[in-house]
Amino acid sequence: MERIDSHISPRYAQVPTFMRLPLDTRPENKDVVVIGAPYDGGTSYRPGARFGPRAIRNESGLIHGVGIDRGPGTFDLISCVDGGDIDLTPFNMQIAMETAQNHLAYLLEKNGAFLMLGGDHSLTLAGLRAVSGRHGPVAVVHLDAHSDTNPAFYGGEYHHGTPFRHGIEEKLIDAEAMVQIGIRGHNPRPDSLDYPRSHGVRIVTADEFAELGVRGTVGLIRDRIGRRPVYVSVDIDVVDPAFAPGTGTPAPGGLSSREVLALLRCVGDLNPVGFDVMEVSPLYDHSGITSVLATEIGAELLYQYARAHHTANSPTNQENQETTP
Repeated sequence: MERIDSHISPRYAQVPTFMRLPLDTRPENKDVVVIGAPYDGGTSYRPGARFGPRAIRNESGLIHGVGIDRGPGTFDLISCVDGGDIDLTPFNMQIAMETAQNHLAYLLEKNGAFLMLGGDHSLTLAGLRAVSGRHGPVAVVHLDAHSDTNPAFYGGEYHHGTPFRHGIEEKLIDAEAMVQIGIRGHNPRPDSLDYPRSHGVRIVTADEFAELGVRGTVGLIRDRIGRRPVYVSVDIDVVDPAFAPGTGTPAPGGLSSREVLALLRCVGDLNPVGFDVMEVSPLYDHSGITSVLATEIGAELLYQYARAHHTANSPTNQENQETTP
């Protein structure tokens, strides 16, 4: 199976898969499997993230996979497929979490890594459980407006504000090697960030990021994480709603699209083992701009995986390491 050739088939044609990758719901021996997680049962405010994977795929036909001045295209370096969606019940968060975890663990038994398209952020816990089952406790790079280390509330154990608290408590995460970037806005309590900080998580608030810039934050990430296996989780609301309005809990004062993409270029210098892009809610989007950005983030993560694992000694990789902010 091969990607749809955009020289033959226009980019708006055919059944949409992520970046026009071949659809394979039982993939084996792939570097990365793109998998949809259409679920928003853990959403606390605006719903709609269950429609995120479909919207992202619809917009992803725009992306070729060959970046400017990057040498070989992503799919010349790594083998990828679109694995379709995980069939998740909208009625029971415990069942949904177990289903997602089992599916992701199954993918990792036969493939290198996954890129999960959400869906609300609660399902990142399923991703963390799956990758830690294979690699042990992982480092985390988490881009978000919110720390998502809250306790359960409203009787919901697995809502989208809890995944990293569960991850720390279940020892899925090496908290000393976790960096949260873009945190800002309002919290339900004045001590909302005490929990992650008390466990060693390095929080870079949006205000601190404005002072550090991309270069300083990238240096911090590299120093904290080194060569540990790392899970990268991007909540689209890390981006200012001027650039990404289609999300459930928008928070003004966020990063720009360019800043987020520049930050992610350092992932190729790390040891990534799993990714997600979460909380795209197309019901609140304008002209698909949030889904387009989510697509670009996903494409960047796939390229950085290729750079990390398949181009270690190539001139392209050495050039990127020299020029990454």
